[in-house]
Amino acid sequence: MAEVSLGFDTIKVRGGYDPKDHNYAVSVPIYQTASYELGDTERFERIRSFSESGFLYTRIGNPTVDVLEQRIAALDGGRAAIAVASGMAAITYSLLNIAEGGGRILTTHQLYGGTVDHFKELFPKFGIAVDKVENPDDIESFRKAIKEDTKVIYIESISNPNAIVADIEAIANLAHEYDIPLVVDNTFATPYLLNPLKYGADIVVYSATKAIGGHGNVIAGVIVEGGTYNWSNGKYPQFTAKHYLLRDAEGNERSFAEAAPGAPFVTRIRMNYLAYFGAVLSPFDAYLVLLGLETLSERIQKQVANTEKIIRYLEKEEKVLWIKHPSAEGSPYKELAAKYLPKGAGGVFSFGIKGSETQIDTFINSVKLFSYQANVGDARSLIVNPPKITHGELSPDEQKVADITSETIRLSIGLEDGEDLIADLKQAFNAAFK
Repeated sequence: MAEVSLGFDTIKVRGGYDPKDHNYAVSVPIYQTASYELGDTERFERIRSFSESGFLYTRIGNPTVDVLEQRIAALDGGRAAIAVASGMAAITYSLLNIAEGGGRILTTHQLYGGTVDHFKELFPKFGIAVDKVENPDDIESFRKAIKEDTKVIYIESISNPNAIVADIEAIANLAHEYDIPLVVDNTFATPYLLNPLKYGADIVVYSATKAIGGHGNVIAGVIVEGGTYNWSNGKYPQFTAKHYLLRDAEGNERSFAEAAPGAPFVTRIRMNYLAYFGAVLSPFDAYLVLLGLETLSERIQKQVANTEKIIRYLEKEEKVLWIKHPSAEGSPYKELAAKYLPKGAGGVFSFGIKGSETQIDTFINSVKLFSYQANVGDARSLIVNPPKITHGELSPDEQKVADITSETIRLSIGLEDGEDLIADLKQAFNAAFK
């Protein structure tokens, strides 16, 4: 059966894999090899010229990793995907692939702290400027910020840590009006809760370290190409330039748009950035992500249910100043969440504690079930103070603009019993404010 006709849960378990192509192994085998036998010179020429699919060297492709790539692409409704060694590699490779040689990235202040810092510290050194809109909820603020050399718009579907829901369709329409692509970091939502390509996004990136892997045991990233953006529109000559490496069977040089017309974006990343910058996902790590992916729906459902239960408790807790999550009372993102996230807005949110820095520290140090660590999407529930940890790279002024206040606490809700998690928070409040 064609994967496009299968349901999400069938694809997450079986997508991209046919046992008869792998010695009838039920579980995806770990191809722990650096290189591959080429067979003969004629087969090598077919693989080199893209006339036949096959593997040459694990730095640019591996059968275990390939199953993960096909499975994520199918879940997102994309044309192709490429897995890399981290979520940051996925972001960096995607944006460099678009803006290399100079140009501008348009984004918001509401991003993961590491993303903000590498936009500030890394991209300018490559001749790439970064512009930020002041109000991510105002589409016209994006329009006003687009310049002649703006190459891409980059957003998070659900922002870290304040769970701002982006109006993906409106931003995608604006980007395409100016003939530039939209890249969406969909890490918090995962393909289970949201499919950005459905609403016009061109490229989707994930930190598979988070909810996709789901068990805090692997670092991984994935880039998904929608397959609808025209990279030959004249704005991105890197996709239409001829390359000797891409010769066809007759020896004619080709561009990425010609050699891989269905997936020039991820093919260029594979042949350039993955091959030469080398952030390669190992076969074993791909296997771990595949294992996590098999239970994605069930985990997210439980995490969303636990999250909403805990938010109801926190709304009654007198020491809580505010809660930022679309399911929280008074959230300005309820309408957008109903449109984009009907199955729930994920298990990560922030809230503010009405107390001193010492009391906030005592609260964090007093939890017993929540793990104090800089991760999200784990099967375990996690707690962190973003001003010091996830957004510690930002200056006080940058934190203020990003709405990361000193009292901010971020929770990532796991699979424990919801009542036990509430009891843990209650005793931590009691310890901090006794």
